[in-house]
Amino acid sequence: MLSPYRVLDLTDERGFYCGKVLADIGADVIKIEKPGGDVARNIGPFYHDTPHPEKSLYWFAYNTSKRGITLDIETVDGQEIFKRLVKTADIVVESFVPGQLDAIGLGYQHCSEINPGIILTSITPYGQDGPYKDFKGYDLQAQAMGGTMYGCGYPGEYPLSWGMQEAYIQGGLQAAAGTVMAVYHREMAGEGQHVDVSMRDAMLILMTTARPVLYWVENHMIYQWGASRLVSPGSGTVARQRFPCKDGYVMCGIHTGATGQRTNSLVDWMDEEGMAGDLKKDAVDFTTFALSDVSQEQVSSWEQIFAKFLLSKTKKELLEGAVERGIMLTPDYGMADVLASPQLTSRDYFVELTHPELGRSITYPGAFFKATETPSRLRHRAPLIGEHNKEVYVEELGFSEEQLITLKEDNII
Repeated sequence: MLSPYRVLDLTDERGFYCGKVLADIGADVIKIEKPGGDVARNIGPFYHDTPHPEKSLYWFAYNTSKRGITLDIETVDGQEIFKRLVKTADIVVESFVPGQLDAIGLGYQHCSEINPGIILTSITPYGQDGPYKDFKGYDLQAQAMGGTMYGCGYPGEYPLSWGMQEAYIQGGLQAAAGTVMAVYHREMAGEGQHVDVSMRDAMLILMTTARPVLYWVENHMIYQWGASRLVSPGSGTVARQRFPCKDGYVMCGIHTGATGQRTNSLVDWMDEEGMAGDLKKDAVDFTTFALSDVSQEQVSSWEQIFAKFLLSKTKKELLEGAVERGIMLTPDYGMADVLASPQLTSRDYFVELTHPELGRSITYPGAFFKATETPSRLRHRAPLIGEHNKEVYVEELGFSEEQLITLKEDNII
């Protein structure tokens, strides 16, 4: 979809994902690193546990489909070369602190003077303005100040962050969306613009409108309920959502009211195997009440009955039974389960990318959407340090081989 467009990627970990998304949907993304390579190449884990800037699996994952060049834009010569690149580009993506690019003459106003149609997308912890704009911030701060950690963990315990670098991913994803919309606007109106993305704002989006609206309208806060517990807002009654089974875990909660028939169906299945206990004897109908109507003691006693039944079966058996009976249950998959998923296999989700320098191919997660005419796809592995210097500088910008050697000796590229 973006194959006519060129992107200059100046980001660090905060913005890698933005460039990856744009590259995977066709843009010519040129990842610009300092001479010697980006410091993020030192982030593990590493291929075969061998620490090396060309073997970072982290780098592999977040830089697919990009080309790579080296350039020190903090030098005068480097800045002039970057300006030449801006003339050929449609988009610049960066994650410097606010004002840093302006200070070296490469901010949005400078770039738009060189190329009036340029789109500059900036990804920072708190955005380009406001009282926090100069605060340093990383993934953990954005998660915490975006409100998402407040709802993670268990009541009475410490808040928990999401796994991996969720704020970096969400910030990059929102930046990619904003960039594509800015491209569309440029096609309609003929003008570029500055896209300002805050990682903290991107995390707040994950809370959807439910929590802010509940707070503004009802002054009600949804507290920590944990990834495996459901808390009734009215009574505070806690119901488990995650139970062990024979070979792992499944997500299977006590649903009541409008969705209570799902729980009734589970009880019927348990009864077929003589394991429904008091649930069947007391003829409990989960459609006739809400979780807030039931005491914690009663919920806990029911959970013991459910837990015994679920522990008697495998994830596969429980999934098949749930689908057959219309029960709200799903296996809690680990990576081995995900990689073996017949659904993902049937959709050709996983992609093999060749790494000639390693003498093998590596399997990657593939496109996050399908399109009939212009599909998203991973085109090639992440670039090596300066892998496309000659291609970009000599073949596209017209530098001579001698100039390239001099620039390298001067540590500009």
